[in-house]
Amino acid sequence: AFVCTSLGHRRCVYGCFLLYGIISFTFAYYGEMITYLGMTMPMAIFALVSWLRNPYNGNKAEVKVNNISKTEYIWMLVLTAIITVLFYFILKHFETANIVPSTISVTTSFIAVYLTFRRNPYFALAYATNDIVLIILWVLASIYDIKYISVVVCFAAFLVNDIYGFVNWQKMKIRQNQKQNL
Repeated sequence: AFVCTSLGHRRCVYGCFLLYGIISFTFAYYGEMITYLGMTMPMAIFALVSWLRNPYNGNKAEVKVNNISKTEYIWMLVLTAIITVLFYFILKHFETANIVPSTISVTTSFIAVYLTFRRNPYFALAYATNDIVLIILWVLASIYDIKYISVVVCFAAFLVNDIYGFVNWQKMKIRQNQKQNL
């Protein structure tokens, strides 16, 4: 239960990944389809394993918050740049609709899943950034077909959830650091 609460419901209900992949396919958002089914869903599973293996002080109801080094941030950014360039050309090949925001979505999704796996509080900000990109992406789709407005509303709710998650992860990090320094 702590993982569902901590990760947010959209990262916990794997059936939603499949549904979102199908919805993305219907508007030629191939980046979303590939990202969610091929990267976000598998990384959510790896994150779950990482979180279960790292309870805070043996308390399985809370995950140990992890800090990553400046070197690891640089490594993450290098990997992100490689993934972004690679996916841009993949998305271009498949004639993905709205290719620039679609590529940016891949970028923000990769950063978010990386930080989630590493148990870093900034994963929630990365997901919030991704939510903003996805709101823009689906507003563009809604201009052509109003049925996609429900996806905009969904990601607006995710944005609120991810901001709330970041605030709480920061509180948890502070509390864990204070206990560690005692």
